Amino acid sequence: MTTWELDFYSRPILDENKKKRWEVLICERPAGIDSNIDDLFRFSKFCASSTVNSVWLRETIEEAIAKAPTQPDRICFFRRQMTNMITKGCTDAGLAVNISRNTLALDRWLSQRMEDTYPTMEGYNANSNPSVSYPPSQPQPLPDALLGEKWTIVSLEAAALTEMSEWDISFGSGFPLQLTDVADDTLIPGLIIYSSRAKPLAAWMSGLELSSLNYQPSMGKIPARLVLETGSAEAWIISPLSSDGLKQEAQNFETAKKAADDVHFIAIQAGPDSESFAGFWLLKELLLA
Repeated sequence: MTTWELDFYSRPILDENKKKRWEVLICERPAGIDSNIDDLFRFSKFCASSTVNSVWLRETIEEAIAKAPTQPDRICFFRRQMTNMITKGCTDAGLAVNISRNTLALDRWLSQRMEDTYPTMEGYNANSNPSVSYPPSQPQPLPDALLGEKWTIVSLEAAALTEMSEWDISFGSGFPLQLTDVADDTLIPGLIIYSSRAKPLAAWMSGLELSSLNYQPSMGKIPARLVLETGSAEAWIISPLSSDGLKQEAQNFETAKKAADDVHFIAIQAGPDSESFAGFWLLKELLLA
């Protein structure tokens, strides 16, 4: 399956009438940890503010499809305030579309353009930077049939993850570590969930747009917990943290995650002695704000 990541929004560039210039960015999502990021399809096109609409977007997506070596199966985007227009433009172009907080390749490219491309362009105005915000997630419990019996926090060197494509994994995904700022000897923290229903749990998770795993400290009557963020604003309680020891372990996970450029993983196995993974997802928390 070929997935494209798309952004359509104003840039920190003003035209001759002092109006913001808009731009569509499209890039291919890496298929796995072995993907060559230099081979990923990229497409960009500026648009006058007076022609910002779903028709222009549809026509531009069709133009990108005509130039791409492989037609996309779906498009993901992160900018919530553009949901209606992007959804209509993609749908009218005949493509499945969904909002996602997992647009790593696009986020990297957009950050590079903010730093290296836009400042060199005529009309650059640093005060016109686009932004996006997400509402706080309201975590919900996992379905009873999918609860794990045990979990543990571990870490792997980044270099070891480059062999992920050779592991026995039933469900999962990864991305090239070149899209991050981690060195080969960086310790990547992760959570392994052990479950007698490992395959059903992994299959269920594979149907979600996994975003990140986070430690949420206790707030008032809400206990501390590990939360899996998915989709545009969904979240799931992986485990409550009832003891000080578990809370400290989760806090150490967050500290390690920050030291690893927010790269981390979540894995599912039938038991500690298993040599295969029912599920393994390499994740990176994006601060899309």
